[in-house]
Amino acid sequence: MEEAITDRPVVALVGFVAVIVVLLFLIARYKWHVFAALLVPIVLLGFAPTIDRTVFIEAFEKGFGSTIQSIAVVIVLGTLIAEALRNTGAVERITRSMLRLVGKRNMSLALTLAGFVIGLAVFSDVGYVILNPLVHVAALETGVTMSAMATGLVGAMQLTHAVVPPTPGPLAAAAVVEADIGVIILYGSVVTLFGSLMGWLYARLVGPRITSPPSEEYRGRGIDADSERRLPPLGWSYAPILVPLALIGGSSAADFALSEDNPVHGLAVFLGWPVFALGVGVVLAYVLAWRSGSIEDSRTLRETWVENALKGSAMIIMVTGLGGALSELLQATPTVDVIAENTLDLGIPSILLPFILGVLANVITGSTTVGVITASSLTAPMLPTLGLSPEAAMLSAASGSVIIKYFNSSYFWVCTTLSGMSLRAALLSYGGVTLVGGASSMVAVVILWSLGLI
Repeated sequence: MEEAITDRPVVALVGFVAVIVVLLFLIARYKWHVFAALLVPIVLLGFAPTIDRTVFIEAFEKGFGSTIQSIAVVIVLGTLIAEALRNTGAVERITRSMLRLVGKRNMSLALTLAGFVIGLAVFSDVGYVILNPLVHVAALETGVTMSAMATGLVGAMQLTHAVVPPTPGPLAAAAVVEADIGVIILYGSVVTLFGSLMGWLYARLVGPRITSPPSEEYRGRGIDADSERRLPPLGWSYAPILVPLALIGGSSAADFALSEDNPVHGLAVFLGWPVFALGVGVVLAYVLAWRSGSIEDSRTLRETWVENALKGSAMIIMVTGLGGALSELLQATPTVDVIAENTLDLGIPSILLPFILGVLANVITGSTTVGVITASSLTAPMLPTLGLSPEAAMLSAASGSVIIKYFNSSYFWVCTTLSGMSLRAALLSYGGVTLVGGASSMVAVVILWSLGLI
């Protein structure tokens, strides 16, 4: 914006620090919903001295509206795909395909790779709820601890869910910093695959030393149970995830390789438009649902799956809009240059700033989504001064938002409860793997940034 909401750097800096402190305090201490916890301090910022409230209102509405218009439909479509995969058995089919790929002797690796794929479309806690029986069975059949069997899976699902679109958090963060989604998918997949494998190695090293026996109630249920015959076909299970990713990636490749006046370029860009690409994914997901017999009629589809998806995406859309508003307000103050220049003057590599903000927001609130959106919103106005690309900033923030899952995280409690671990075992396993996975992914981000790839 051309007009500033205040020309006093100290007022702006103190005001925005107060917004973040109040946000995190309301969530961590009083368990406020993130939408209210973010809206209240932003609005209260308007009462700070020297604030031009007319410009404040304009900046808020511009930031909220421009962010929502670019991402709302895409978030809904991504949630629709996740709802279909959750209800059709596609999650289990993908997992069993990984088991066949690497063999039963490497079940923990198979579960890690399955988590890497499933986290691209399904919320992490939902994915673990679905796969928990299979994890117990695998641990019983191989005679290993739950820590050794489940830790890689838990870490991998959280990584791709936090970093790689089309899950809502990364989509929202990419919209806030105006990153190329195709580039985020490509390099986000690279860094999270590295992080997932590092998490699996951590599980192999630490898991056998942690007392965490699987539940005996699952003994006798074989991995190759008869239920597999009722699962959907393999190709149809992967298609709603991989086809949209391929279309979006193709659009980014066309931008790189073809001139804008090339007719193929225009077609590729349209096919890779996230609304079209994820729309194709939704169609494939619901064809999968009909083929697998998971829905009885259109009323069931409308009143359960679609309604659940719309409810689930509404919060992400609203929080994303508020993140865009916060970013626009920050951009309309001298604070942007003050923070960015001081960061560089202190000798801190600019790539670390979004990462640190993501870690802090996640550790305090327990929410990866809050972590990545908050870090991206605060970093976005500083990108020109920091010399960071939107893609580098978003991947850095997302890697930080994974670190570390512990008592204040719902995902931690879902995995701990279902796996039957003690708190000490869960902290070492699930807290440890999110630390290792997030840090390893950040190492990969720094390498890509140093090479000039992002």
